[in-house]
Amino acid sequence: MTIRSQTFPHLLAPGTIGPMTVPNRVVLPAMDMNLCEDGEIEKGDIDHFVARAAGGTGLIITGCCAVAYPLGCTSRKEPGLSEDRFIPGLKALADAVHDAGSKLCVQMTHHGKVARIDTLDGRPQLVPSTPKPPGDMSAMADCPPEELGKMAAINEGKRATYHEATKEDLDWLVRMFAEAAGRVKAAGGDAVEIHCAHNYVLGAFLSRYTNQRSDEYGGSMENRARLACEVIRAVKEEVGGALAVIVRLAGQEYGETDGLTVDEAAAAAKMFEEAGADAIHVTGTALNAFANFTDGPLPDKVGYYTDNATRIKQAISIPVITVGRMLPEVGEKMIAEGRTDFAAMGRQLLADPQLVNKLKDGVPERVRPCINCYVCVQENFWDETPLCAVNPALGNEALLPFVRTSTPKHVVVVGAGPGGLETARVAAERGHRVTVLDKSDRLGGTLWFSSLTTPDNGRLLSWLKVEIERLGVDVRLKTEASVASIRALNPDAVVVATGAVRERPSVPGGDLPHVHTGDSLRALMTGAGDVSQVPPFLRTMAKLGKLSGITKSPAAIRAVTRKFLPMGKDVVVIGGSLVGLELAEFLAERGRNVTLIEEGQQLGIPMAMPRRWTAVRHAKHVGVDIHRNSTVQRITKEHVEFRSGDKTLTAPADMVVVASGVSAQAPLADALIGVVSDVHVVGDAVNVDYIEGAMHTAWKVAMDL
Repeated sequence: MTIRSQTFPHLLAPGTIGPMTVPNRVVLPAMDMNLCEDGEIEKGDIDHFVARAAGGTGLIITGCCAVAYPLGCTSRKEPGLSEDRFIPGLKALADAVHDAGSKLCVQMTHHGKVARIDTLDGRPQLVPSTPKPPGDMSAMADCPPEELGKMAAINEGKRATYHEATKEDLDWLVRMFAEAAGRVKAAGGDAVEIHCAHNYVLGAFLSRYTNQRSDEYGGSMENRARLACEVIRAVKEEVGGALAVIVRLAGQEYGETDGLTVDEAAAAAKMFEEAGADAIHVTGTALNAFANFTDGPLPDKVGYYTDNATRIKQAISIPVITVGRMLPEVGEKMIAEGRTDFAAMGRQLLADPQLVNKLKDGVPERVRPCINCYVCVQENFWDETPLCAVNPALGNEALLPFVRTSTPKHVVVVGAGPGGLETARVAAERGHRVTVLDKSDRLGGTLWFSSLTTPDNGRLLSWLKVEIERLGVDVRLKTEASVASIRALNPDAVVVATGAVRERPSVPGGDLPHVHTGDSLRALMTGAGDVSQVPPFLRTMAKLGKLSGITKSPAAIRAVTRKFLPMGKDVVVIGGSLVGLELAEFLAERGRNVTLIEEGQQLGIPMAMPRRWTAVRHAKHVGVDIHRNSTVQRITKEHVEFRSGDKTLTAPADMVVVASGVSAQAPLADALIGVVSDVHVVGDAVNVDYIEGAMHTAWKVAMDL
């Protein structure tokens, strides 16, 4: 079933949690926007949540709200729940969400050993027992000084100290949760979510890994769940039947031994139900975020927690909410099969606040996809407001809806990659007449090629194609843009989106026929473009692929190349940034002996940190031979010679792929000066920043036209 024809009757049906009925089963889970001022909710936060509510989302859950603010906080920008001064902001948020047609749940949290503000203010962090030192921290080797500096700056050079909670502390904590819930009730909220995961204090008590106590709060699962159950009972007593009480629970902890198992989670969920919980929200926890962040809490695999959620649902009778890359089709299937009751779609709703309305309108293909790039969450590592690579309005909802122009122009866009297509889309939405020119035989440019190694990018391209077609943009493929041809179109404005320039290495052998840049490799894999430098055998395979239609489909190429790849066994990739690292992994997965040579220390730049850490780890796992701080000396027909430290090494090479030497250049834009009065450059042609840069620069230019 294609996304165009799929319907979502189960996902769009009303649902009930305790005393609360919501209009559909789509949930916005908690994601910290860091838009508050000293714990008070401000307009930016309200605008963010209302945009998702107005987009049709059934239940809105706030980001982490501190039950004892500023104690137990990880940021001064998170909402507080510990004083009555926070009620007006909460009430304004609740009223606005209700006016938009949704229900509001406030997530209640004490961050425990993640409470950065306790450290900054000179307080020890409240923990069940002294935390174990972190395990594998090798990922930090791939953080450049700028990132390390940002992370150090928010900690102000201070080191955490710890206080093992006494019974008096725990009684206080239970009281703080109950009083916080009372304020949510007073503000007119519909539900509270008690956070019992992600290494925060209640989750730390629940885990064998973080709880080493020998009293009634440690040891057995019953003891480790005791504190959370006390909190649930106290909250229920405080709010009566006025609010639904949801508990966020890790279905599993990842990355270390003695982490919470799914069977333990199911047992805890049953205890939480008996204590009065109205629903369980199943997530996942990485015990070492620097090693396993893409397992939990933000998994990189679609529907990653579905099996754990199913196991927990079998153990309880109250509703289950499942998070973890829950695309609409995954949520629909799970609910239809009785494996969950609600689907929480976090990053997907950051990318497209109108998701539910588009499903209701029967146009799921118009949902702008999250590309799973982790750009959003990376900002939380240094206490900033999340960005979205594909939705520049995130954190600044006033950018939408688009303002229609009063002076429509004819806009010519040169290049049909992500920057060009997004420029065309936004300009057309604003009422301009748009013509897109591209010399290739297909839309997408580098976005099409990158979807070979990163399938999520293909979802973005599919969406851009749908939008360009819907808006009636005039697309002319196999059309070389020149000053003369552009002048003939008589445009009012030209936007150059021709992408980056990729150079061959300036070393002996850099011009040999088995040495490829991204451009020549794309020509080989697609059968389109200049293949003059490709060896005859490979050229033949490219033609056969083109004739068979395989090369029109990235998914087909991914599948076929797992069985048959027309290149030698030994491949050297020069350059370990985003493109080089992903390509090395792609080839190694297809049985090639891959050597990756990077001139600098860090790999995976400019991937967002969590994605980069996982990509490096996975490249090693599939056998990529990585050499950092290494410089290529020469290339021969059989090998690549490179310098690493004080050693000269060689790597066998039937094929060499150059993924370095990428630069932003736009010679066509320079040539058009004086010919067209209004010329702009977007995407990698202005600054090599890949999809995020392409989409954001496209918005800026298209909004200014």
